[in-house]
Amino acid sequence: MSAAGSFRSPAVGHAIPAYAPAPRLSRVVWALALLGAGAAAVGGLASPARLWAGLLVAGLFLAGLGLAAMAFVAIHQVSGAGWATVLRRAPEALYPLAPLGGLLVLLAIAAGGGALYPWMEPGPGSGHGAHGAGGFKAVWLRPGFFYLRTATYVLLWAVFAARLRRLSRAQDAAPSHAALRAANRTSVLFLFVFAVTLSAAAVDWVMSLEPHWFSTIFGVYHFSGLFLSGLAVVTLLALGLSRPAAPLEGLVGEAHRHDLGKLLFAFSTFWMYIWFSQFMLIWYSNLPEETVYYVPRLTGGWATLFVANAAVNWGIPFLVLLSQPAKRNPRVLARVALLLLFGRWLDLYVMIAPPVLQGEPAVGAAELGPLALAAALALWVVPRGLAAAPPVPLADPLLAESVHHHG
Repeated sequence: MSAAGSFRSPAVGHAIPAYAPAPRLSRVVWALALLGAGAAAVGGLASPARLWAGLLVAGLFLAGLGLAAMAFVAIHQVSGAGWATVLRRAPEALYPLAPLGGLLVLLAIAAGGGALYPWMEPGPGSGHGAHGAGGFKAVWLRPGFFYLRTATYVLLWAVFAARLRRLSRAQDAAPSHAALRAANRTSVLFLFVFAVTLSAAAVDWVMSLEPHWFSTIFGVYHFSGLFLSGLAVVTLLALGLSRPAAPLEGLVGEAHRHDLGKLLFAFSTFWMYIWFSQFMLIWYSNLPEETVYYVPRLTGGWATLFVANAAVNWGIPFLVLLSQPAKRNPRVLARVALLLLFGRWLDLYVMIAPPVLQGEPAVGAAELGPLALAAALALWVVPRGLAAAPPVPLADPLLAESVHHHG
């Protein structure tokens, strides 16, 4: 740090101003928190099950953003890709959302219990029998084992979030090849743990809401939506931090925006590929134990949301981002990213709400309250993460390549 509120790096020819959260942000956070708490209380009194389902959606949304950010950085770290190095502090600020979102999920599970997961209810044909199921499913869906796995997922995410951030910031204080190698090794290990825990958590927290249903690609489907929403937030942060007078002004250019646009385009299409693969195979085979998931989602108001899910997460982004100028236009990218965040919420809602509501879709205080609380938590955590470190990894050997990226 060369002067009050600024940093210098050999890869950047000018002082980099430190990030400072907007003075009004704390008021926005408190307003969202109070509104969210009030709405959640009202919704919970009217329908506790809907409130716990809304909290589960909000927790999964937040945890997904943190996990996607960690995966984004780890993949670039392991592959040696340099173009995104200048952006790295943006996803790093999202890391704490992984364990915090996981804690919200744990709260929803503990409070919701049998109202969310029918196999938790004691009685004939349920409880330890996984709602009438036997074999491995009956063993896997034991409440004690279920809670132990949930706590393990959250703990592992918290450990890796702290470790990856500490290794990244250690390079600023004392740059060395040893620190870089340690970051690479930790990133490799995290990607393995990420793949296993994310797939298991998707089965535990979402698929077991309907314990008789199963899909062999549900973990991949969950990853595709999670990573797409994480890319959307990283894009929004990159655009915000590169505005005039912002810390990354002049460091993030058209080439970076183009690459982010290409990633949004690619993973939107990947999400649609997995969405269609899961639906088409189940539709084609027409087996009752598989179609039980889609039948309620293709009737009444759910059918509209089912189609809207595909349009929001793929149809509109695909058409808008087809051209190269659109991928380089910050306004277009911001709007597509915001649309994809809404799409992630819609995707989670369509996955979670039908077995809880047992009727037509409804969005009210029980759904919006937890969402507002999650937004307040994110707006409280992320700016503090950005302010706690230099805006760029000052001594990273790939920073110069990233600053001068013209791909």
